Amino acid sequence: MAAPRAGLGAGAGAGAGAAAAAGVPGRQGSSGVEVVFPSEPAPPAPLCPHGPTLLFVKVNQGKEETRRFYACSACRDRKDCNFFQWEDEKLSGARLAAREAHNRKCQPPLSRTQCAERYLKFIELPLSQRKFCQRCQQLLLPDDWEKHHEHRVVGDISITQLRRPSQLLYPLENKKTNAQYLFADRSCQFLVDLLPTLGFTRVLCVGTPRLHELIRLKASDDKKSNIKSLLLDIDFRYSQFYMEDSFCHYNMFNHHFFDGKAALEVCRTFLQEDKGEGVIMVTDPPFGGLVEPLAVTFKKLIAMWKEGQSEDSSHKELPIFWIFPYFFESRIRQFFPSFCMLDYQRFHRTFICVDEAMKYGCMLEVDYDNHALYKHGKTGRKQSPVRIFTNIPPNKIILPSEEGYRFCPLCQRYISLENQHCEHCNSCTSKDGRKWNHCFFCKKCVKPSWIHCSVCGHCALPDHSCGGPKEGCFICGELDHKRSTCPKITTSKKVNRAVRKQKQRKSNKMKMGITKGQSMNHTSVTRKKNRRERAHQYLCS
Repeated sequence: MAAPRAGLGAGAGAGAGAAAAAGVPGRQGSSGVEVVFPSEPAPPAPLCPHGPTLLFVKVNQGKEETRRFYACSACRDRKDCNFFQWEDEKLSGARLAAREAHNRKCQPPLSRTQCAERYLKFIELPLSQRKFCQRCQQLLLPDDWEKHHEHRVVGDISITQLRRPSQLLYPLENKKTNAQYLFADRSCQFLVDLLPTLGFTRVLCVGTPRLHELIRLKASDDKKSNIKSLLLDIDFRYSQFYMEDSFCHYNMFNHHFFDGKAALEVCRTFLQEDKGEGVIMVTDPPFGGLVEPLAVTFKKLIAMWKEGQSEDSSHKELPIFWIFPYFFESRIRQFFPSFCMLDYQRFHRTFICVDEAMKYGCMLEVDYDNHALYKHGKTGRKQSPVRIFTNIPPNKIILPSEEGYRFCPLCQRYISLENQHCEHCNSCTSKDGRKWNHCFFCKKCVKPSWIHCSVCGHCALPDHSCGGPKEGCFICGELDHKRSTCPKITTSKKVNRAVRKQKQRKSNKMKMGITKGQSMNHTSVTRKKNRRERAHQYLCS
């Protein structure tokens, strides 16, 4: 699942690890942090609470620095997982033992088998005895009631609620945003309706808990439906609601099954059932996640699926729906050249506010496209930036005409109404829901807000700074280092601190003027009276 994540569903926040906030990987001449996958066999990566770590390297002006390091694969913030180790660092036995003890302490309190046993006991209880602790996010058996008597406990948990755990569980708190993104039900329903029409009977849900829920709901309510699913997610709390063959605690950034070989075999069996026929993988990674670790993981799942294929089927590919923002298209196609991007633009997520949920004891959901902070672009256009990347031929995926989609016979795919076919590019070129314009200098279509810049030699926004993106330090302007390592950062911090204090003092004075009002006037009169009395005493002395 994921953390600020989406469909991710109700999950934890998985992200780009050490590299998420540092820069865009793979860009020539860029500075930041990149993930490293050694081409030659390497020793096993050290473990953190989220499984094997990833190897990173700092990059400055497109050149790698000499020393590489290991960091957590799943957490974008060091406050969430502070693992750090230089690649060539030798640890003492005491430090290794302390790290192993810390990793064990961070694991879920109950094993996968214990969670399944508790679930079976829970559903046998009468409705009045089915309770859920919102503080601990745990289903309670009668023996647990005394331990949680001072907590906020919800009673009468119905079977319907147990089938929708993403609505019962609070999203895992992210220390940066205190919020979580989940698939909106209408977006999940689009997939639930689409997948059977494409002939799929099994869905491997990687980080999409809500899709998993709706598939299982449809299978239980509709006897004609033969579709089933397996959820792989990093949020261990789902272990309480599913048996071992329906959920695996999993980290998609390092292909780590937290419950070992047993969970691995569950996934393998699911993929290879019916010789691998009729299965599709649907994944919705966190937007902050690096594409390369995800691609490596997905290729391992593809290899697992191919193990059950015959030699005659070796040319086949595991069908995949990868749900990600459209501006990652080039990165995704770098690793999966056969993928294409569908033009379905109404893929929405709901915004979950953790603070409000904790305050009122209920889930507060706001549509992603309607939320003031999370609209698409400065103009707040309704189209979502999320798209489906797939290796399924696009002419087989019929998009709903009632939502304005139509079939382009030249491109052999369904497109939105605003997406016009360009005779020069020989393609329907729009990617963001607007009509793009063809630039004869660049020999391609560009966004309508862009113009051709003769200085830069390509199209860009009218108010862009010519000469390309500025690299280097924001403090001193030097190109050989970044702001975080600038030798003048201490002076800069002092200046910024002084400015902040000055603003704070000004703000405090304004607040005092607003809140004290008449009290301030009374004080002023008193001071004038005291000054007159002192002046009178001085003159009389």
